[in-house]
Amino acid sequence: MPLEQSPLVEQHQALDANLVEFGGWEMPIAYPSGTIDEHLACRRGAAMFDVSHLGSVRLEGDGAFERLQSTLTNDLTKIAPGRAQYTHLLDANDASVLDDIIIWWHPRADGEPDVFDVMPNASNTDDVVAALGGVETTHDRAVIAVQGPDAKARLATVFPDAAATGRFRVAHCDWQGAACVVAGTGYTGEPGVEIAVPAASAGSLWDALLGAGITPAGLGARDTLRLESGLPLHGQELGRGITSLQADLGWVVAWDKAEFIGKAAALAERSDGVSQRLFGIATDGRRPARTGYPVLVDGVAVGEVTSGNFSPILGHGIALAFLPPATAEGDIVSIDVRGKSLPGRVVATPFI
Repeated sequence: MPLEQSPLVEQHQALDANLVEFGGWEMPIAYPSGTIDEHLACRRGAAMFDVSHLGSVRLEGDGAFERLQSTLTNDLTKIAPGRAQYTHLLDANDASVLDDIIIWWHPRADGEPDVFDVMPNASNTDDVVAALGGVETTHDRAVIAVQGPDAKARLATVFPDAAATGRFRVAHCDWQGAACVVAGTGYTGEPGVEIAVPAASAGSLWDALLGAGITPAGLGARDTLRLESGLPLHGQELGRGITSLQADLGWVVAWDKAEFIGKAAALAERSDGVSQRLFGIATDGRRPARTGYPVLVDGVAVGEVTSGNFSPILGHGIALAFLPPATAEGDIVSIDVRGKSLPGRVVATPFI
């Protein structure tokens, strides 16, 4: 089956991006500057990421609010139109996280119908449509994430309305006559926005951002940034067999809400206690731990790494791992890196 392509593929090709398969899409993993330089550009200045591979499912009108509220874990009554919310879709039987999702609740005037854009992970879009209904709009738009301490200042020089969008706010903005939806969300730990722009206008917006001095960055840097920020990745820190509580994300679950899929199983686990918990590990030196490497205490395997890499900001390796729930910050561990022991210690997340 041919890979899906972003509306920005020609822009990536013109910049000599290294395009790879990701979630069924051909996406840029890095540009010639390299992942570390792209990572540092986001931490110290401004970077932009093509995240058009993420799904978009639109629900609107009568019953949309109720469907989301009765299906997903978080409580939409905590927010309002013009806001975004992070939430989970759980398995009904064991409360494992089938997907972690951002909901963009469009702003609206009194009397207008509700419009929600549900943003699942790329490979889970079909499952989310099956659970919620709605209409997939993934191929109608591109999504550009503009992130970093200088992101909004540079964005303001070319698209000031988008730059004015606050954290976890959602706004309607016009880009050269194209209606965009902008949310103050991201996956890097830095301030910024994500812009859903109609596919036909995506190239002109990308080029304008490039002209404003915003560094193009690939999914490699996006991954190291989210790891430094202690953010989970579905398929590694979330997924089948992993619950919200085990991932230390119990705050995403509205326990007092009347219903959501998997509530009974989630309540049972909360009562019984979790069998594992997600922890951060800082390792010595530049050698990184990788997904699947065993974590040992006194020579005995007690868990395994879910994500690991070199931290460009800290200058040493960092990892996330599921370990026994009694594990404590400061505990000494080692990681089996292909038969060699890599010393480490349990630390709080986010790492920075």
